Amino acid sequence: MKRKGVLLVNLGTPDSPTWNGLRTYLNQFLTDRRVIDLPWLFRNILFKGIVVPIRSGKVAKLYRELWTKEGSPLKVYGQKVATGVQEVLGENYFVELAMRYRKPSIKSAIQKMISENVSEIIVFPLFPQYSSTTTGSVFEEVMNVLKTLEYIPELKFVNSYYEHPEVIQTFADHARRLAYKEYDHFIFSFHGVPKRYLKKDNDYCECNTQCCQSIQKENQFCYSAQCFATAHAIARELKISQDQYTVCFQSRFGPEEWIQPYTDEVLKEQLENGKKNILCFSPAFVADCLETTIEIGMEYKGDFIDDGGERLDLVESLNDDPKWIHAIADIVSNT
Repeated sequence: MKRKGVLLVNLGTPDSPTWNGLRTYLNQFLTDRRVIDLPWLFRNILFKGIVVPIRSGKVAKLYRELWTKEGSPLKVYGQKVATGVQEVLGENYFVELAMRYRKPSIKSAIQKMISENVSEIIVFPLFPQYSSTTTGSVFEEVMNVLKTLEYIPELKFVNSYYEHPEVIQTFADHARRLAYKEYDHFIFSFHGVPKRYLKKDNDYCECNTQCCQSIQKENQFCYSAQCFATAHAIARELKISQDQYTVCFQSRFGPEEWIQPYTDEVLKEQLENGKKNILCFSPAFVADCLETTIEIGMEYKGDFIDDGGERLDLVESLNDDPKWIHAIADIVSNT
């Protein structure tokens, strides 16, 4: 019996919420050329020598607030999803979870698949929208591992699934649990990237709210355009009108311009407009993690309340929802 391998890959998580755990994780993450596209030598000196040693302690403290008895939520949910997808797909598939950075590594997961004699590998990045910094990096690492092997199984990649019906439905269902109609305004906050990154291979896209409002032939692979498409799809499902929501981007660092508008600035603007009760979606993340639970649920929320807001609530991510698990199985089955 031929079995197909399914490689589920998320970004990664430190092995422990400690200074050393974060140092090891950030060194691998921030020296990836797709994440930081500076020259190799400068990138390594700057981040390994300066940025990572300084930031590891602060970030470790945030991870300690996020950590559960089971471990890092990103890995815990990932393992539950992998188990669920295996159950849905059945014995003709072999499902493995991997992380782009740290453990379980892409290399170790592929080695398991090879030992199981899979006839093909379907790579499923756990990022609904394509970005060179995430999905692109996963694809590159998979190919780096496979090129060292004598036998290379047939290889298929899932590029994106930013409008998949069950993904959209799951986010909408999670909003319904929070009586979403009671809120003054909705924001869809996606992880940001430097604006320059999006324009490297796409002269058409201006990376603004005008050119990214709809998917066209010219911008179909644009991360920003795919983010807008996800937000629009969830809003349509919930019958939220366009004047009731804002698409924005979080987690920027460094001096250069990132995709706008920025989430923290949007929240301030909404307060100035008298919107004191806001519900936030974060549909770039399939599992609640540092960027959702801590950055939005604690940091942004704290600032919003301090500035005079009344409520800033976060819609739960896909996590291990059965609909999300079935969505993955559906996409894999049709790949």
